[in-house]
Amino acid sequence: MEKSEHVLESHLSSTRIIYLPAPRKESDVSLEQALENRRSTRDYTGGSLDLSDVSQLLWSAQGETSTNGYRTAPSAGALFPLELYLLAMNVKDLKTGIYKYIPSTHSLRRQNNTDVNEGLAELCFDQTWITKAAVDILISAVYGRTTIKYGDRGIRYIYLEAGHAAQNICLQATALGLGATTVGAFSDQGLKLTLSMSSNEFPLYLLTIGKKL
Repeated sequence: MEKSEHVLESHLSSTRIIYLPAPRKESDVSLEQALENRRSTRDYTGGSLDLSDVSQLLWSAQGETSTNGYRTAPSAGALFPLELYLLAMNVKDLKTGIYKYIPSTHSLRRQNNTDVNEGLAELCFDQTWITKAAVDILISAVYGRTTIKYGDRGIRYIYLEAGHAAQNICLQATALGLGATTVGAFSDQGLKLTLSMSSNEFPLYLLTIGKKL
């Protein structure tokens, strides 16, 4: 299967799978430049992102970087409690909708047919600028994957891990010349229902990404 054929579909139990372009491992922007230029951005042009941009952003947060399944962000005990959801609003070659990122295959699985923009700002306590981004990325966690080993202290480790993943997204967005910001104010239960999360999964962190004005 050629990675360049990046919109590929496989029907597994009638679920649409979209394989993403292979992530790039080099760029003209240094880590130091990305750190220097990173800023929270809430004003977007309304322009669309390429699927290659989406690939880089998701890979930066939870992409696999070894045959052992290790990822771009550190995880206590390599237990990987985090899940990523892409709320695609304006991406070339990708239908508007909600997708779940699958690190092992660097792919997206369509989660449901919910209109992404419908009610999203309300769920985020009327932060209307959120719906003007090209994509939102939601980081959630299944606490039990970590607490089974570390007990209640594992919850602290999960929050740290979510921060690692979110910073990776912010730096990758900066390297791509995109604007991004992090959001912590939202209805947990509302997003959980909207994204069709499992009962043992909880939303932690929302990031918005788009082309800067």
